[in-house]
Amino acid sequence: MTTQEILEAARGAKTAVALSDSGTRDSALYGMADALCAPESMDAILAANAEDMAAAKGRISDVMLDRLALTPQRIEAMAKGIRDVAALPDPVGRVLSRIERPNGLVIEKTAVPMGVIAIIYESRPNVTSDAAALAIKSGNACILRCGKEAWRSANAIVTVLRQGLKKAGLPETAVCLIEDTTHASANALMTAVGYVDLLIPRGGAGLIRACVENAKVPCIQTGTGICHIFVDDTADQTKALDIIENAKASRPSVCNAEEVCLVHSAIAGEFLPRLAQRLGPDRAAKGLHPVELRLDKRAASIISGTPAGEKDECKQSFMKCYEQDETNSWRIYTPTVAQRNKIDYTYLITMTCAACGGKERCPL
Repeated sequence: MTTQEILEAARGAKTAVALSDSGTRDSALYGMADALCAPESMDAILAANAEDMAAAKGRISDVMLDRLALTPQRIEAMAKGIRDVAALPDPVGRVLSRIERPNGLVIEKTAVPMGVIAIIYESRPNVTSDAAALAIKSGNACILRCGKEAWRSANAIVTVLRQGLKKAGLPETAVCLIEDTTHASANALMTAVGYVDLLIPRGGAGLIRACVENAKVPCIQTGTGICHIFVDDTADQTKALDIIENAKASRPSVCNAEEVCLVHSAIAGEFLPRLAQRLGPDRAAKGLHPVELRLDKRAASIISGTPAGEKDECKQSFMKCYEQDETNSWRIYTPTVAQRNKIDYTYLITMTCAACGGKERCPL
C-alpha cells in the first residue's frame, strides 16, 4: 500500500476503535499477545528478523544490531508488555478534573482518544508492539513508521498483531505499518493534516528536531536519553546500588539505559567505594562485564579509576555511546566538572563506550 492509502485506511479505522468498549480493546490486546507467542508466529517473526540482521550486518554498529535483534525471550517480553498494558485501568472516559461553578454549571475535563497516532521510530522491532498496544488501549488507531533496517521484523510483528484485532472484532487497519522507509514517508506523516491527529517521534535528536520543525500536525517532543540517576544523602544505598547496576548493565544498548549518576557529596565517601566494588570486582567475580569508571578529581580522591580528561568534554549527547569494547567492558566515565545548583553534586558518573572512544559527554 502507498503511504496515502495507509493514511486513509487508518483514518477509516479510528472511529471503530474510539467507540469500542474497554473489554473489546483489552480482548484485542490479549489476543495480540497470544498471537505473538504462537509457535508459527514466533517462527515467522524470527525468520524476518534474521533477514534484517543479515542485511544490516556490517552496515550498522554492533550496538544497533543488538537493538535490532529478536530472540524468543524478547518476543515473550513483548507479549508480556502488551498484557501489562491490557491490565491497566481504562484511560478512555476518565475524568481528569471537575469544577462546579456557583451557578450550578459543572465543567469536566475528560480523557478521550486522539484518533490516529503516527509514531516514527528507529530500528527497534519491539517498539512496534509497544506503540500498537498503547494506541489500542487508549482507543486510538496507529500508523507505525520504523527504520529501514527493521522493516521486515516490524512487518511480521504487525501481521501477527492484526490477528488479535480481527479476533476481537476491531479493524485490522487500526494498526498500520508504513511500507516506504525513505524520508518521503516521514515527511508525509509530518504533513498529513486531516489524517494524523498526533505525531510522536521516538529516536535520536535529529529525528525529533526534524519532526518538531517540520510537522504541520500536532507533535509531542520526546527526550533523547541522557538518563540520570541521583543518589541523595537520604537514599537507601543498597537499593541505589541495585538500581544503578540494573539501569546500566542489564542492557546498555537501549536508549533508557543509565548514562549519568549523580551522588550527593554528603555520602560520597561511603557510597562511591561500594559503587566501585559493585560495578567492578563483584561483576567480574560473577563472570559479568565490569564497568570502567572515569573520575573527576573529587571522585579520584576517594576511589580508583580512569581520570577524566579533556576528551571527556563534549558538545553532543550520548545517544550513540553504548558499545562493548575489545576487553568486553562497558565503559563509563565521570565528567571533569559537575554543575552545581542548590545540591552539592560530588560526582557525575556518565555511561559511555567504545563507540565514541570516550569523546562524547552529556552536557548538563
